[in-house]
Amino acid sequence: MISFSGQWLPDQPDYNNAGVTVAENVIPALGGYRSLNGFVAYSNAATGTILKVFAAKEDNGTVQLFAGDATKLYKFNSGTNNLDDVSKVGGYDLTGAERWEFAQFGNKVIATGGTGEEPQVWTLGTSTVFADLAGSPPKGDFLAVVRDFVWIANADDGSGRVPYKAYWSAFDDPTSWTAGTGQSDFQEIPDAGNIVKIIGGEYCTILMERAIVRATYTGLPLVWQFDKVETARGCQVSGSVCNIGHTIFYLSDDGFYMFDGQSSKNIGAEKVDKHFFKDVNFSYKNKITSSVDPQNQIAVWSYVSNDAIDDTPDKLLIYNYATGGWSYANVTADLIAPFFTAGYTLENLDNLSTSVDALPASLDSALYKGGQFLFGGALGNKIYAFSGDPLNAVIETGETGLATGNFTIVTRVYPYHRGGSVTVQIGTRSLHSESATFTDAVAPNADGFSPFRAQDRYHRARMNLTGNWEFAQGLDIDARKVGRR
Repeated sequence: MISFSGQWLPDQPDYNNAGVTVAENVIPALGGYRSLNGFVAYSNAATGTILKVFAAKEDNGTVQLFAGDATKLYKFNSGTNNLDDVSKVGGYDLTGAERWEFAQFGNKVIATGGTGEEPQVWTLGTSTVFADLAGSPPKGDFLAVVRDFVWIANADDGSGRVPYKAYWSAFDDPTSWTAGTGQSDFQEIPDAGNIVKIIGGEYCTILMERAIVRATYTGLPLVWQFDKVETARGCQVSGSVCNIGHTIFYLSDDGFYMFDGQSSKNIGAEKVDKHFFKDVNFSYKNKITSSVDPQNQIAVWSYVSNDAIDDTPDKLLIYNYATGGWSYANVTADLIAPFFTAGYTLENLDNLSTSVDALPASLDSALYKGGQFLFGGALGNKIYAFSGDPLNAVIETGETGLATGNFTIVTRVYPYHRGGSVTVQIGTRSLHSESATFTDAVAPNADGFSPFRAQDRYHRARMNLTGNWEFAQGLDIDARKVGRR
């Protein structure tokens, strides 16, 4: 059997490719590829394009789902499926590449929207609208909770933006920002370019244009110790940074990396890096977003490709951090982000559809269960989720000469998959200078194979999957030598 356990390796030649040359609309897995569910609408419309989605949990487990566009902040209403405007009076005015960032600190949800907006706060269980965060915090692009502190970076404290400066609040008090009071202070890192992202947790990881800095809590008098733990490279695109715990994925000048808190490992070299830099339209690098889906153990990047018809991201690049495998998908998404679902009653389902058959996902989907993790994001002015039917997928093997120097004829292909429907095509060519020509798609017959009479020097096989398919494992090929010509 030609197993699909080999990775998608678009940076390698098609001939004798050790993996597969096409892995479209699939999730890389051990021993093959799993289906990727469709991207379907979860909410009604906001006023503008949604720039961020965030879920917070109250102490009793109730989930509150928030979103923001350039002028408003919203709270999802599962009773109506609407995005209720919960902005402060006067709203907001995010411009250019500015996006909202959210973080939960105890029973407070804090949001930053760039240096033009005051940081916002929502108290779970009591607030009805967002309000300016007290304590005169700096305005900034990036936000994180680190131990018992709130951090804001690439910030403006009122005297102008300092892109290499980070601030932190007082200990256990996000409303106190006076330097030297309650351990609140700031730090400038002037020799590594701009801060492009901060990741919280037990320590703060500060991704900069030419370095990665780790800030470790030491208590008074220093409060934090700053160490440059990565100086060979940095990160240029803030939207390319995503994480699970302190494992951070990011795009550097030469490809994709995984940072473990101490050093970076290249995860795309000789696999997908060259393909990505050829495919991405860097004129829209600020449209790149990324996120981790821990249920599928994948990191995902959404970007505008050179084939896009406008400036809306149209491609996903998918990395399985458990297996090291890659794939891609043709999905249009302004934003990808994880969130927790708000609960639906049977009556609430009428807000999604008046027909059970027309619901965007099956009734047992996590889409309708409150507090369930859901991988999604946004498209235009609506929240979306990857909870639809499996996308139609294509997997294509590398090319081989089945009998070196001879013509061969492929007569049968046995596809191995679980669920859904499959057809098979054979690609052939006589010379490496030619493009491969594919046969018509042939479904397996009653004996389990797709019949062919595909004759040439070089062959490859393509599997097309539709319907409710789950897993694609590989295929067997019957062929025989027919001589030289």
